[in-house]
Amino acid sequence: MQKIRLHPSGREVECLNGDTVLAALEKSGYALPNNCRAGACGECKVKVLSGQFDQGMVLDMALSQDERKQGFGLMCMAKPLSEELVIEWGTDDAKPKLFPPREDQRYVVTDRIQRTPRIIEIHFRPVGQVMRYWPGQYVTIGDDRAGAPPRCYSIANAPRPDGEIMIQVTRLDDGVTSQWMHDQVNIGDLVKISGPYGTFIGDPSVDTPVLCIAAGSGLAPILSLAEAALRRGYRKPVTLLFSARHAEDLYDFGLMKYWETKHRNFSYKPTLTRERKDGMLHGRIPDILGTQFPDLSKHSLFVAGSPEFVSECIAAAKKLGAQDELIHTEGYFGQAQPQTAPESHLVSV
Repeated sequence: MQKIRLHPSGREVECLNGDTVLAALEKSGYALPNNCRAGACGECKVKVLSGQFDQGMVLDMALSQDERKQGFGLMCMAKPLSEELVIEWGTDDAKPKLFPPREDQRYVVTDRIQRTPRIIEIHFRPVGQVMRYWPGQYVTIGDDRAGAPPRCYSIANAPRPDGEIMIQVTRLDDGVTSQWMHDQVNIGDLVKISGPYGTFIGDPSVDTPVLCIAAGSGLAPILSLAEAALRRGYRKPVTLLFSARHAEDLYDFGLMKYWETKHRNFSYKPTLTRERKDGMLHGRIPDILGTQFPDLSKHSLFVAGSPEFVSECIAAAKKLGAQDELIHTEGYFGQAQPQTAPESHLVSV
């Protein structure tokens, strides 16, 4: 068993043989930013100050050769080789802490709603213990017997006392699991869900105006984050900028109008890219962002969608002054099966 030491706090985390650094941190309740968990996105990049580790297979676009020479590594794939590995860590030790995930939790499908021609929303209720999670996190769902490998889906609602979770699934032409969800998962079915995963959660202590940007089913984690913020009485302005090709691709429009009516600080701004409609913006978000928000230097940003969409939106936002420490992203990469933690490691926050 190796140890991971967090610098400068000096705190130590045990790492079991075969575990990645990210898995060890999560088992101990620490939240290291991560997304793909497959060495593809670079979200979990940290500097290793001392010790040896096996980096595993990662993409050069996520960890350049120059960064490797400087001592950086991707913790989702890195496995310690030396007795102690010292990594650079924030002085607050990455608050808030995570709820370590649980495997194969039993849920019953309670509702199915066709949101758009290609997006379906599915509601699940837990048979056993309610899963604790932070708004913005995701779960994995699949069925090996049906030939549907586990895939990652963001939870589309804030935590509720009855434990109900909702996910929104885009039908993909080459997506075996998405087609299984659309065509075979029915109301009343028992489904196994693992989670929660991810750190698309921001910092609850930050008190700034919030801009949420999403496209397609990237709206799911944004809905969860926005619902939680509004529910707890967040007072600063919260704006949701949502991109769709056609008006028929807009969904949850009624919910958005309800939030606008109930919460004076919430604003919903849909934009269409392939048609024009009165009362709506027109154009791609990276192109129109500056017309809506000339200065983003004091905003917290939450951006979710395809990796290309997220990248282009962040580039546009930075030109308008957006600060790195206030930018949170969720891009849908091809994801490996996340590693899980036992119930004994669940933490209270």
